[in-house]
Amino acid sequence: MLQRKLAGRLVSEIGLGCMNLNHAYAKKVDQATATSLLTKAFEAGVTHFDTAALYGFGSNEKMVGEAIKPFRKDIFLASKCGMTGVNGKRTIDGHPATLKATLDTALTSLQTDHIDLYYLHRIDPDVPVEESVGTLGDMVKAGKIGAVGLSEVSAETLRKAHGEYPIAALQTEYSLWTRNAEIAVLDACKDLGVDFVAFSPLARGYLAGGVDPASMGDGDIRKGMPRFQGDNWAANQQLYADFASLAASADITPAQLAMAWVLAQGEHIHALPGTSSEAHLLEDLQASGLQLPPELLVKADELINRQTVKGARYPAGAQADIDTEDFADE
Repeated sequence: MLQRKLAGRLVSEIGLGCMNLNHAYAKKVDQATATSLLTKAFEAGVTHFDTAALYGFGSNEKMVGEAIKPFRKDIFLASKCGMTGVNGKRTIDGHPATLKATLDTALTSLQTDHIDLYYLHRIDPDVPVEESVGTLGDMVKAGKIGAVGLSEVSAETLRKAHGEYPIAALQTEYSLWTRNAEIAVLDACKDLGVDFVAFSPLARGYLAGGVDPASMGDGDIRKGMPRFQGDNWAANQQLYADFASLAASADITPAQLAMAWVLAQGEHIHALPGTSSEAHLLEDLQASGLQLPPELLVKADELINRQTVKGARYPAGAQADIDTEDFADE
């Protein structure tokens, strides 16, 4: 597994996002399965693990904490605050007292005395981002977190927050089929020396194949996403078939081609796929270090992009909670 710097530390260039264990998708795993998956990831070279207070409405951090306990000192642990769940409902709250309380709960749940990278999960419109970030900066000074990150913010917000306290990393969805970060965020990260963590590099499973909206459970957030619906999905399925053929021409899987494309977009970019399947995990990790012909990556880029993908990234209600720039026609 190749490594890249994240918040000043060398970590695996492909991490593991742990949301899939018990949040946002209908399938949920038990503790034994989660422990086995995270252990397999660590044994395969993954040293970057990511969770959040929101995931599982608090239970995900507990699940991750138990799983990583034997190798906690050997990994880079990231979590998030500012968005939590009470009685199954999301709440965005960036007030200092809330962030401090959320962090203390996270430390207990994760069974650790510090979190290496702590993101503000969403921007609270009622709290200046400088106030929220300043609070997290105080937590760095207190030794409770190693570095401050932001999730799903615009370039303007990133620059504003960075002026208050150094932002080490920004996490946003980025893949062949979700290009919002290319509007301004990727350039801002490069300008400021901020590392970029790409979640959903496999487009919520679309670029790995085998996704069928008709078989998704009621708790699967993809059912409400325009790209997985009706005529949009039919068109996107044809795109995937062509993409799978392109990957096969290089004797790799579609997931590996998609992941390699993300990693090729810059040395400051980390890929953070999520899965609850050990087989998918090991397949994904083989993308690290792939030496692919530049023309193959160009073909992938030309095949799947914001002009060819049908449907908006999120429904309007979910998009309203996100500060990241959106394309004018979405």
